[in-house]
Amino acid sequence: MSKKEKKPLIKYTSRDFSSIKSDLIQFAKRYYPDSYKDFNEASFGSFMLDSVAYFGDILSFYVDYQANESFIQTAVEYKNVRKLAEQMGFKFQGSASSVGISAFFVLVPSSAAASFGPDKSYIPVLKAGSTFVSTSGASFTLIDDVRFDTADTEQVAAKFNDTTGQPTFYALKNYGKVISGKFNTEFIPAGPFEKFKKLKLRGKNIVEILEVLDSEGKEYFEVEYLSHNVVYKEIENRSSDKAQVPSILRPYVVPRRFVTTSEKGSTHLQFGFGGETELITAGFAQPDSLFIQRYGKTYETEQNFDPSKLLNSDKLGISPADTVLTIKYRYNDSNSVNIAVGALTGVTTAKFSYEGESLLDSSKVREVNNSLEIYNEDSIVGQITLPSTDEIRNRAYNHFATQNRAVTQNDLQSISYGMPTKFGAIKRAAAYKDTNSFKRNINLYVLSEDRSRKLVVGTDTLKDNLKNWLNRYKMMHDTIDILDGKIVNFGIEFTCVYDKRYDPQLVLAEAKSKLAEHFQNPGDFGQSVSLSEIYSVLNKMVKGIIDTKKVKIIPKNGTNYSSSSYDFDAALSADGTMVVVPRNVCMEVKYKDLDIKGVIE
Repeated sequence: MSKKEKKPLIKYTSRDFSSIKSDLIQFAKRYYPDSYKDFNEASFGSFMLDSVAYFGDILSFYVDYQANESFIQTAVEYKNVRKLAEQMGFKFQGSASSVGISAFFVLVPSSAAASFGPDKSYIPVLKAGSTFVSTSGASFTLIDDVRFDTADTEQVAAKFNDTTGQPTFYALKNYGKVISGKFNTEFIPAGPFEKFKKLKLRGKNIVEILEVLDSEGKEYFEVEYLSHNVVYKEIENRSSDKAQVPSILRPYVVPRRFVTTSEKGSTHLQFGFGGETELITAGFAQPDSLFIQRYGKTYETEQNFDPSKLLNSDKLGISPADTVLTIKYRYNDSNSVNIAVGALTGVTTAKFSYEGESLLDSSKVREVNNSLEIYNEDSIVGQITLPSTDEIRNRAYNHFATQNRAVTQNDLQSISYGMPTKFGAIKRAAAYKDTNSFKRNINLYVLSEDRSRKLVVGTDTLKDNLKNWLNRYKMMHDTIDILDGKIVNFGIEFTCVYDKRYDPQLVLAEAKSKLAEHFQNPGDFGQSVSLSEIYSVLNKMVKGIIDTKKVKIIPKNGTNYSSSSYDFDAALSADGTMVVVPRNVCMEVKYKDLDIKGVIE
């Protein structure tokens, strides 16, 4: 039996030029001692060894680089970090926007009896989508409706009758949130049917896709993933709490949908691979008819219910074919999104609505519409540069921890805060396990805020919207009760000894200002009020105070305050350093100028 030819040993651990060349020389000396003997650096053989070692070094570099770029922890290329972050569920938002608050003014004719103020029939609502322009040419869009018929609207007589001196017009002022961006529309032929059709938009720095319609008027909706066939659509709220909750949230089935991707500054729309022959119609979701199979069989198989998937189709949406898509979007001009105070003054397009507009005098309505003015009392700034690779990496880590679901109590709180404000502003939320429940029920306490940013109890519409919002994320076996939190308003009384070298009135004013700044935001659920912190603020942050002798927390009840009562004396801790608060209670200093009182001795 002949012996098998012994294969030469080859080392694969050498990666750089020097080690590869050294291994090649040793290999030649060991296995070809008679065939190759010239190891002079100037010989042709040495040139070939150098060439092979060089190619090996280059290939090793690319292998290492490719391995590093395959993991988000070590990747350095921007596009690779983005793609790896998307694999972890992080949705790259693209260009950012600058957002700010602006003041809006309108002139409303007075009522027949001048003493009753403006004529309520002509008080308008400035609709979201109205556009404005700054002195630098930057365009801004109103995000939420501005209602001039709310209690927090400021009004003052602006024009008077020359003969009688009675007011003829009242100036109304309220605030709204604006966002930077300009609008554009593109018409893109979809072409023949194609699975997972991908269309590229010509615009750059696109912030959001507003609307996609085909030639027949059928709408395509943006979803996070093509497998999701339900979006949450807003319906105008016409009930009595419309000022606090402008819109109602309802699930809506969307067979026509798309996802957006950004590559090298360009934006693409990608569709599914279904055809129009599937005859799936869109509409508000009815889970019992869309999901539960009710046919002639006498048994039912187990089916997992996903509130983001209410269609039985597995085609990931309908792909447009032989039509022209009308795509409206908002894009940013990176050179003009930040503006200074008072720079936003121009009105481009104003959208107004009135109750019973058909019954009103058209000339007066036109006069009110033309009187609209805007002024930003604060600068409007935003991040106009894209996030760095490190920022995307860290955001992906944080997003991956939530995994787009609500399992823990903290998840429920975070997702509640994430509900869009047009469906109701959740100012405070806290989730606790109901110890009295046998079903592991979760009590979710929520509080909203009014337009003055004061805590208020959420309306039924807000809680209904929140319920629909949470249904997208909560576990199937979880039962959640959405309850009203309690608001306890309190005031502060203090007595301080001041340095005689300072003006006592100025010292007192600064002390009130520092405490108002300290209690600028209401406390969280169950957050105690620390008397020690109040002592510290007065003693350390106010110039001219030698010592604080006394601090007392006093309840605030009655008109314009919360009706919830609380025994502060009983809630005071044993060492007298804090007021202990139940976990379903938020403490708030509602009126900083009136509720903080002090004495300087």
